Amino acid sequence: MIYIVICDDEKHMCDYIGTLVSDFFRKKNREIHLRTFTGGEELLNYHGQMDILFLDIQMRGMDGMETARKLRADKFQGFLIFTTVLKEMVFQSFQVQAYDYLVKPIDVKQFENTMERCLSSMQNAGEDSLLVQKGYEGRIIRKSEIVFCEIIDRKIYLNLASGEVVDYYERIENLETKLDDRFFRCHRSYLINLKHLKGYKNGSAYMDNGREIPVSRLRSREFSGVVLRYMKNI
Repeated sequence: MIYIVICDDEKHMCDYIGTLVSDFFRKKNREIHLRTFTGGEELLNYHGQMDILFLDIQMRGMDGMETARKLRADKFQGFLIFTTVLKEMVFQSFQVQAYDYLVKPIDVKQFENTMERCLSSMQNAGEDSLLVQKGYEGRIIRKSEIVFCEIIDRKIYLNLASGEVVDYYERIENLETKLDDRFFRCHRSYLINLKHLKGYKNGSAYMDNGREIPVSRLRSREFSGVVLRYMKNI
């Protein structure tokens, strides 16, 4: 499932981009979830997942550039594609890590070229992402955003840098095989991301989100060596 959001203060433009998006992913046999918003303020109140965001720059009220700045400040990591009638606005788009921009009226061929590149980038980014399957829905989570993983009663709880906690059913042994050497199993119930480690003292790992994670005595010596190797490689 790819989560796509369109934000434009003109309904006909939301509908038009929505049709282009639906047609493109239908040809790719990819399932999407599509949401539309008519203003920046409305979009900022939305806290659902956004993998790809089409954002109009010129809107009534809060414009698209200011909306994008606030979204990035709030840890939005998705692909941002601006839509605009002003070509000169593209230079400002680099400030908010825009993936691309589409000049209105949007040409179908230009749109498809952008989406082909975007889809390819998403697939390549998969190596640094974790696919979490919960029921009939899947969600892509960047490994770098995971502070630590905890298992309680056969359920995995991913504690993210944003403060969100994502839970799903999986064996922690299976999860270990999907993660890289940034992660260390410091306890039978915990996997920590060394990127988010702030310190270690008296059998506890201190993470940058304020959480204190136990390190078992059996793994404490190995833990010290792993941390040293990680620090040398970054």
